[in-house]
Amino acid sequence: MSSAAPGSDQLATPLAWADAQARIVGINPAFPRWLGVGPRRLIGQPLAALEQDGEALARFLEQDEREVLRLHRIALGVPGEAPRYADGWVTRTADGWLLEAHPADAFPAPDAAQALPGALSAALKGLAHELRNPLAGLKGAAQLLARRAAARPDDAGERELLELIGAEIDRLSQLVDNLMSSAPQRPHAPLNIHAVLERVLRLTEAEGGWSVRVQRDYDPSIPELSGDADRLAQAVWNLVRNALQAGASTIILRTRVESGLHIREHLHPRALRVEIVDDGRGVPDELAEHLFLPLVSGRAEGTGLGLALAHQVAREHRGSLTFRSRPGHTVFTLLLPQTESEGGAST
Repeated sequence: MSSAAPGSDQLATPLAWADAQARIVGINPAFPRWLGVGPRRLIGQPLAALEQDGEALARFLEQDEREVLRLHRIALGVPGEAPRYADGWVTRTADGWLLEAHPADAFPAPDAAQALPGALSAALKGLAHELRNPLAGLKGAAQLLARRAAARPDDAGERELLELIGAEIDRLSQLVDNLMSSAPQRPHAPLNIHAVLERVLRLTEAEGGWSVRVQRDYDPSIPELSGDADRLAQAVWNLVRNALQAGASTIILRTRVESGLHIREHLHPRALRVEIVDDGRGVPDELAEHLFLPLVSGRAEGTGLGLALAHQVAREHRGSLTFRSRPGHTVFTLLLPQTESEGGAST
């Protein structure tokens, strides 16, 4: 087993070194001890193979020109073993690469679902109460406009927009009701993820004011999954709006099915991967650690609730929401496990 730096054997921080071909040639004792495997299972393995969820490390090693990559709560491990979570740094060296892992269990990440203090929760309930009356007025106006549009059968485009307005008012009313009460989640039902994404596309087009191109990269063979279509649409819409507000000119909505994924430390035979890719400014380094917590926003006018809500929706579906970001390339990845009974191709 190779070593890289004098004194590294005494370090408690897990370290691994790779050669120019990005294969592991050295580790300190803390690294295999943290992963719970023997050193022989690590030496000679591709460094990128340690990443158990995502491709941020592999892409950096293959094509990124930066000298250092910061990885937030990355899942590291070897096949067949439970992954370990850490914040990490990968540094380009004179003859290869250095991976430094700071285990997440040393500083547990706050649960975004429990991060709202009581005072903020009370404030949100008050806000929800104040929103009820204007939403009711908007719904009445939309219904009146819809009846008028029905008298003009040649204007299908206007009717479609009015239906969208009505659906969004209903969704906002449901959100207000959720803030006002602690009612249980609605039962999940079979849904087509592409129908959810198409709904988000319609919202993007209807909102206007953005110079952006949205591209579809769908896997048409994806089967239905069980979930809450409204909540998932809200989560994806929040991610798309986040990209718009970051100055993106291109947004890609991508879907894939993957096998044998670890999601929130559990192995799932099949999972749906939804990626929202944009070419905006990226996530500021100072926000990366706490991005999914409420009230964390890079904009002065931002509420910091959109990403926290998206993270909560992922958890409601036993899934996860992660991101990797650099200026000009940000990817939010929503992983949703599928059960054995969820089958059949979506249309």
